[in-house]
Amino acid sequence: MNTEPVPLTPQDCLVAVMIAVSVADADMRTAELLSIQGIVNHLPVFADYDVDRIRTVAQTVFDLLEDVDGLDALFGLIRGSLPERLHETAYALACDVAAADGTLEQTELRLLEEIRHELAIERLHAAAIERGARARHMRA
Repeated sequence: MNTEPVPLTPQDCLVAVMIAVSVADADMRTAELLSIQGIVNHLPVFADYDVDRIRTVAQTVFDLLEDVDGLDALFGLIRGSLPERLHETAYALACDVAAADGTLEQTELRLLEEIRHELAIERLHAAAIERGARARHMRA
């Protein structure tokens, strides 16, 4: 395991949150991966992001989550590198990835709750973000 995690840019933090949500249920589904790819390719916050970093960030997340305290370490890195103005963005992206496959497992819901807590997302704001994700991923 890599003992010294790579420094994360704000965009890396957003990618790390999305990857963590995707692996929360121990199964990275194709819909979730495509969602992450689409988000990185289309949102303005990723306009100057080097997409080749996704693999490095993913490996960092995987390595951290292998440790007992890995989730705490991941949140520590994210809190240290993600500006507060992007906290709600991180939560919104996490919700979109969680909803991408049409199901929300308990592990994903618990991780979303932890993200809300760690990033100090107000409950009313979180509810609005969650409702938006649900509306965007509704099936006909």
